[in-house]
Amino acid sequence: MRKLVLVFLLTALPLYAETTVTLLHFSDYHSHALPFYTDEGERGGIARAIGYLRAQKRAGALVFSGGDTINKGAPAWSDKYQCAEWPWWNGIIDAMAFGNHDADYGWDAFERCRARVRYPILSANTSGFRGTAVFTVRGVRIGVFALAGDDFPKLVKVPGLTFTDPVVAAKAAVRALRDEQNVDVVVMIGHQEDDADYAMAKAVPGIDLIFGSHSHLKRDLVQIPDTTTTFISPSQYLTYISRVELTIADGRVKSVRGGLIPVEASIPADRRIERRVEDMQRELERDPQYRDLFKVIGNFDAPLSTEALARRTVDIMRDVAKADVAISTRSSFRSPLPAGPLTMELLRAAMPYENEITACTMSGAQLQRVLDVVGPESYVSAIGTIDPARTYRVATTDYVAQVAHRELFQCDKTQTGLRVREEFFKSVAAKPPL
Repeated sequence: MRKLVLVFLLTALPLYAETTVTLLHFSDYHSHALPFYTDEGERGGIARAIGYLRAQKRAGALVFSGGDTINKGAPAWSDKYQCAEWPWWNGIIDAMAFGNHDADYGWDAFERCRARVRYPILSANTSGFRGTAVFTVRGVRIGVFALAGDDFPKLVKVPGLTFTDPVVAAKAAVRALRDEQNVDVVVMIGHQEDDADYAMAKAVPGIDLIFGSHSHLKRDLVQIPDTTTTFISPSQYLTYISRVELTIADGRVKSVRGGLIPVEASIPADRRIERRVEDMQRELERDPQYRDLFKVIGNFDAPLSTEALARRTVDIMRDVAKADVAISTRSSFRSPLPAGPLTMELLRAAMPYENEITACTMSGAQLQRVLDVVGPESYVSAIGTIDPARTYRVATTDYVAQVAHRELFQCDKTQTGLRVREEFFKSVAAKPPL
């Protein structure tokens, strides 16, 4: 009888015990080495992030970067130091996605940067890159892949670099990881817009987890509707780190838990990195090429939120272009402005792109089509009811009119020669304090 009971107990046990693995991810760092002001208070700082992630790595976690680690033109740190931080992540990051800004300084510079790191840089649909990597943690095989979003051909101007269809590449990557590499988990680490991530999850079965990137969105852990895929997005500039715990048994994911970890003062910084950042920042501010960026150009009596900054800016665009309405993408405004002294470097961090104002004459019917498509993802200056038969003068950025939504702006366009950030600066300089 005891033998029968023992046989019954053994056969009732699962074939494989459950195993939990921890995955961490950050994205769109854009050379923001120092802590900075956000709508939620002070956040970020690479020394804090490295302190936290190094400890997690030692505890057995896998760590991934979603790419966009540099940003030519702003902040000044990026132009002076470019990829200086990439080797700091050696031994911490397991794999990085190729982001659209990572080759901002040209292909030769990118290759020099890549040669300094020990972690693979992935992009399954970009020429010259590996598409996938496999990691084993406590017996669990975790396959990861990365993609260049469908907007990379517009954004990345590197001669000879080519991109193929992201969904086709994702299907091939998942098939290779599942069927050839026999992984238990498939994870996408970047680098495309969130709506493309959601569409991909529906079009490509077999992806367990997508780490959001490129859209700079703060999104907590959620299951994508009509899929078995989980999604989480850690915002930008190391404000948050995504932390996800996957429980795996019988070769598949049984449960997903996790959330966003704020990178704030309570996180112990890596002291060596902290001292290095402080020294490099002092050198940057003393450099004759950049020191004017740190001079005070205005003053705010109260902080200006990202939303308020954007609303004020589109009104300025409308007024200086003598337009009826102004439109600018949300991605043009990346952070708020704190109370107190304003420097050009702070303004460049909040508005990192040198966008020129483009004026366009179109009918009311055409303007309505533009607002229907672009409006939900943009800031629009105040406008009343649109008359379909009336002609309107519309101010927008050269990026919107000539790149992102060129097909909607088939109209009589005029380059005004006015720069969005410069016009905001003029309004600050003319009326201090604010």
